[in-house]
Amino acid sequence: MDLTRATLRLYYGKLVFGPGKADLLQAIAEEGSISAAGRRMGMSYKRAWSLVEEMNDAFAEPLVLSARGGAHGGGAQLTTTGQAVLTDYRALLARLLAGGAGEIAAIGARLRDGAAEAAERDIPDGK
Repeated sequence: MDLTRATLRLYYGKLVFGPGKADLLQAIAEEGSISAAGRRMGMSYKRAWSLVEEMNDAFAEPLVLSARGGAHGGGAQLTTTGQAVLTDYRALLARLLAGGAGEIAAIGARLRDGAAEAAERDIPDGK
């Protein structure tokens, strides 16, 4: 059975950095807006902003800079540190998957036929 998805969560004390926060950073980088990034991910602006604040407070330098809206519009962008954290996280995940390819295949080979498909159906939205 081929691996259909893998996630990585890093725990630094109370801070957890994983796929959700990485995806939020990616969406902010692409959308230029915390609000638009949240909408794209199906979360409220309040939730997206809360996650950004949590990350900004936890790291030595902020990961996201934002400007208030108004006549000239607002927006958000990743800082150099934010881009570095996102890049490092994605690279680490790719490295772990590549380095563990043999073990991943061995575990998959031990699954019952149809087990992965049945489990996938039991997970809301495949997450």
